Amino acid sequence: MSAALRASQLRTQLSEIARIPSERWFEGLDERKRTELEFHDRDRDRARAESMDADTYERFYGNKKYYRATSNSKDFIDDWIRKSCAGKIVLDYACGNGQGAIAAARSGAELAIGLDISPVSVGNATRDAAEAGVGHRCVFVQADAENTRLPDSSVDIILCNGMLHHLDLSYAFPELRRILAPGGRILAIEALDYNPAIKLYRHLTPDMRTEWEKAHILSLKDLTFARRFFELGEVRYWHILSIAGPHVPFLLPVFKAIDDVLTRIPGVRLLSWIFTFELLSAKTSRQ
Repeated sequence: MSAALRASQLRTQLSEIARIPSERWFEGLDERKRTELEFHDRDRDRARAESMDADTYERFYGNKKYYRATSNSKDFIDDWIRKSCAGKIVLDYACGNGQGAIAAARSGAELAIGLDISPVSVGNATRDAAEAGVGHRCVFVQADAENTRLPDSSVDIILCNGMLHHLDLSYAFPELRRILAPGGRILAIEALDYNPAIKLYRHLTPDMRTEWEKAHILSLKDLTFARRFFELGEVRYWHILSIAGPHVPFLLPVFKAIDDVLTRIPGVRLLSWIFTFELLSAKTSRQ
């Protein structure tokens, strides 16, 4: 079946998901998921963020300044999407404001789907895709990432951008395997749970995360668990010294150059802030 026909069928099924009344959908969530929904509705409320004074903004969003140091990993992710998504059905899994789906649509995806538990996020993503001129290639719906309601083997590419630690992987990984088409690929981008300085920062900034999130930052044991469901592709490590770049911006180029070396050294690279890894369906070639 062609990607265009599969995309047309998926649009119909996504319309059915979108018609589920919010009240009935919310009542079906357990307490953990309701807490995540409420947190992310607040976190992604742009009007709320814009109305904050500087001190309040720092309390809730102060970690955003560190993403200025992530251009190396961002360039890698952008390049991966450009090379992988053309003509494919792409899922931005727990999509947030939909940047992954929008990037996939710009790269020629036949259909870019965004699912998120937060209706505020879905609204932001829908508006942003329209403003980017790719709204016709994108569909965003509120859905449970651990029970997507998508058909079996329906998605070619899945983007998991900083969201697996919000989920129960014992449900998420089987669901991802179920919906990933033969030959499909997943790119996951996650924080890594080893650097003691980063762990201390998370402890000192409790308002930026849910309790579940803080307790489920990924480590290599989660890659071992993932191997029960997928073949493991390339694993890369990012950002050790460059995390300090926002505080001493004139040194950021130096820190990035040093990180290019440090993140290749076994053991040392576990101090990275972020790691990326590919998960491959059993029939995916490694070529």
